[in-house]
Amino acid sequence: RELKALEGQFPQLITASSPTQKVGGTASSKLPKVTHAVKMESLLDAFSYDELRDFDRRVREAGAEPEYVVEIKIDGLSCSLEYENGELVRASTRGDGVVGEDVTANVRAIRSIPKKLKNAPEFLEVRGEVYMPHGAFQKLCAEQELQGAAPFKNPRNAAAGSLRQKNAAVTAKRSLDIWIFNIQQIDGASLETHIASLEYLKKLGFPTVIPHSKPLQTAEEVRAEIAAIGDAKLHYAYDTDGVVVKVDSFAQREEMGATSKVPKWAAAFKFPPEEKETTLREILLSVGRTGVITPVAIFDPVQLAGTEVSRATLHNQDFITERDIRLGDTIVVRKAGEIIPEVLRVKSHLDDAEPYHLPEQIGRAHV
Repeated sequence: RELKALEGQFPQLITASSPTQKVGGTASSKLPKVTHAVKMESLLDAFSYDELRDFDRRVREAGAEPEYVVEIKIDGLSCSLEYENGELVRASTRGDGVVGEDVTANVRAIRSIPKKLKNAPEFLEVRGEVYMPHGAFQKLCAEQELQGAAPFKNPRNAAAGSLRQKNAAVTAKRSLDIWIFNIQQIDGASLETHIASLEYLKKLGFPTVIPHSKPLQTAEEVRAEIAAIGDAKLHYAYDTDGVVVKVDSFAQREEMGATSKVPKWAAAFKFPPEEKETTLREILLSVGRTGVITPVAIFDPVQLAGTEVSRATLHNQDFITERDIRLGDTIVVRKAGEIIPEVLRVKSHLDDAEPYHLPEQIGRAHV
């Protein structure tokens, strides 16, 4: 958002390599490339209910009287599956939305993905999210640690790394799963709404993201559904970082169209990062390769974004002073971007706690 604002002020500084000019990532050079017949677009992000109401207003200003579908946004790797006369013929990652990677052999190793469809249309391309369930992620990390390897940071990275393996046998051992959430192309069947398409896909044998409620008609109904999903998400067997709000009618979607980057008929509402309280037990000093000393907070373990966290960098003395961080504090921690643990603020001090200052000299006891 900050970069977009700066580019708005100084448009002469926008370059083709700016993240604001890209749809997504890039395809790996290690796997065969696939050019998507239907662009795998990203979504407009909404970080507040005010932004969600703005989205609703724009939909209505475009002439639609919409019914909305609210779906869980799974935190994984977007994937396309193509079927000819019911046979799975190709699977590919999203890549940059136009060019992805061919991962057909690895996708065939995912048990929940049907390889043969009954009563299938002549041609069908669906889009879904490949993910690693929490239980499989914890098992994989334990195995990596036993082997002396660095464990994956989170289930999303684990899913992406597992799907891009050169050896499909490795993928098969990783217990990946998928939720299908969209039809990209279809020949041999006619569907009018998104919910009807999901019900159709479920009959074909796909694990689909079926909305929790009937179509919703107002922004306030959408908000209530998002709140209900937010309350329940900690009990899901997979990571989710928000919900997707879509116009249900395909005809209305066609009328609304898309910008160069995102469809105008959908928005991704992002949940705020999960925050947890814990107790700061000690501050260790980490010495980098160049001799730079970085203080690291050690605190009672907490679960954040699907993993156990017990440490976070405190960067430098200025960071510690600004937040008045002291040993024994009750602190609030979160994962920035759902990945990097950070100390957000201090909730309370012990009665006898003193301000912390980095020592002028360090020995083994500090490191």
